Amino acid sequence: MNDTDILKREVRVLTFDLYGTVVDMQSGLIEAVTPFLEKKGWAGKPNSFVTWWRRTHFEDSMIDALCDRGHTPYRQIGHRAVSHVLDRAGIEYSQEDVQWLVSQIETLKPFDDVLAALERLKERYKLVILSNGDRDMLEAAMPHVGFDFDQVISVQEAGAFKPDWRTYAAAEEIITSAYSHVERVSIMHVANHAFDCVGAKAYGMRAAFIDRRKRPFGGSSHQPDLVVGNFAELAEALV
Repeated sequence: MNDTDILKREVRVLTFDLYGTVVDMQSGLIEAVTPFLEKKGWAGKPNSFVTWWRRTHFEDSMIDALCDRGHTPYRQIGHRAVSHVLDRAGIEYSQEDVQWLVSQIETLKPFDDVLAALERLKERYKLVILSNGDRDMLEAAMPHVGFDFDQVISVQEAGAFKPDWRTYAAAEEIITSAYSHVERVSIMHVANHAFDCVGAKAYGMRAAFIDRRKRPFGGSSHQPDLVVGNFAELAEALV
């Protein structure tokens, strides 16, 4: 029996990161910001602007979790990150501009390979979103994703951002309360981000790394159970 046979036998629930794993955050936000930046007369590259935005948001959310002085909503972190990047780029802006840019996160579309793979996976597993996004942001996003997940869980339930262990613990409690014969090790978290896989593995879940960018996972002692290039490969391995 190989490793994937064991996973198919023991895993019953797949949890998915949303931003950058299910939905194409980089391309979607580039499409949204390009006309905005052109209107502002900024000569830089939209790809760079989005990369700065995402990196700043990630750093700010990790700082928020590490300070552990109360959870700051994802949208509020987003407003701070976008304002920081606009200042960095020397772009004049209003608070309405900031709010509009962050709202585009709620309209992102899935990667091309996602929906067909999810249809295959749902024949065998319960499929759950576990996202750093706020509850209302996730609710607004689901029609744009176009797939009916069994559950959609926000880290607001834990009061911290992934990869804080409390986020996976809260998801475990919600999932195991809903489904019989599900334990921590029968939940596999799927993410395009190594830090998210490390967090899930450190907590005791399984993890699948979606390596779209063909980058090494790194030397963490918490290695993923499965590494695939996209969702089609994920479905092929697990169904």
